[in-house]
Amino acid sequence: MGGLFFPPTKAEPLTRAEIEAIILAYRFEGKCSIDAVSTLMKRADISQSSVGSISQYLSYTGQILDDTLENESSAAKLLVFADDEVFAKGSPILITVDPVSSAILRIELTDQRTAEIWSDHYKSILDNGFVPRLTTSDAGIAMLAARAETLTDVPWQSDTFHGVAHRLGDWDRRLEKTAYAAIVRAEERRKTLDSAQSEAVIDKRLNLCFDADRAAEKAIDLYDNFSYLYRELIHQLNTFDSAGNLRPHDRAEENIRVALDLMESLEHNAINKEIATIRKALPDLLTYFDYAELSLRACQKLTTNEDALKTLCLAWQWNKVVIKSKHTGRKHKAIEQRDLNLELAELFIENVDKFKKIKKRIYEELDQIIQASSMVECINSLLRPYLNSSKNQVTQEFLNIFMFYHNHRRYHAGKRKGKTPMEILTNKEQKEDWITLLQQEVRKKELLLAA
Repeated sequence: MGGLFFPPTKAEPLTRAEIEAIILAYRFEGKCSIDAVSTLMKRADISQSSVGSISQYLSYTGQILDDTLENESSAAKLLVFADDEVFAKGSPILITVDPVSSAILRIELTDQRTAEIWSDHYKSILDNGFVPRLTTSDAGIAMLAARAETLTDVPWQSDTFHGVAHRLGDWDRRLEKTAYAAIVRAEERRKTLDSAQSEAVIDKRLNLCFDADRAAEKAIDLYDNFSYLYRELIHQLNTFDSAGNLRPHDRAEENIRVALDLMESLEHNAINKEIATIRKALPDLLTYFDYAELSLRACQKLTTNEDALKTLCLAWQWNKVVIKSKHTGRKHKAIEQRDLNLELAELFIENVDKFKKIKKRIYEELDQIIQASSMVECINSLLRPYLNSSKNQVTQEFLNIFMFYHNHRRYHAGKRKGKTPMEILTNKEQKEDWITLLQQEVRKKELLLAA
């Protein structure tokens, strides 16, 4: 019966290239450890399936590949540098990514993360033909020192998530939890009052009830006031206001400072320490508003219909919320708002094909607005399963292959669906699969080494 579905065929010996492709596919697409790759190959009766052979091939391939992406164009390419550090068994891995295309520009395993090492990291990228128009990251001391030395005149966009949302958002959740806990304690005190018999016990428990009620009221007031100010502050970080107009940089900064002043008046010492840090970083947190003006000017050249442009700007902004939201209710609301604005934009433009073309171009322009280094953190999350499967025994050779794989793999979902990072970066079609391209690159470099 099985023969009807799987007719017997004579197995042909696999070529070297086919065996290499299987190893690469299992290791990177399948996220298998080297032990698992070996087991799967042995099950399929594939030669060169020992752990030693697989390790040797991957190490050899990684040695040939570069740790820094090369700009094959004759002209320098202007990009955003998004930087971060991830750790493998205490050893730092320095990563720089272009957040628009998601292409990794350089990935480097080091012993330390000093300013000197970060400076050399940046110089390698510059030497390969990539020039930053903006850098973005958290406020790492070594990164900041390296930029001051190597990328002197390049603006820095401090990560708005780490700089504001992470700092104050944690307190919003903690104050909410504290308020609910205080309400529960007050209710418990009232229940103990019901069982009191003597006047002395009643008086004592009544006083405890009053104390619990006051504590609950204080906790609720603190949470309500802080939460309102926090949400108003977060709204000021949105590139566009509720009408689709670009939020002026100076007005956003002024409103944020007012919100911070009012938060300080709540007299919560620990929160005030976070506010002091935010105040110090505020000028670098809002750099993206200046680039938003440039993006909006480019969008205005794509359509003269202001209503269509404003609704498309709002749709783009809500789509960012859809992508970031972890809470189902917030995500559903964002989807509704995004789709509503897209429908309105289509009505304003009055032509489906024209609408699709304009929407695509406007989204591409607005994607140039970078508020955070979240893309490099996404790369870190992609890298982490490989580090876990290898028990954090990572090598530079592995990272070189990972960079090539990521840069040439095709996205299957999200706004980059159907594209590879290199296609977005270079605006050139990638006709070959990443494994084929990797093998071609290795063969080309073997010839150069042999010459």
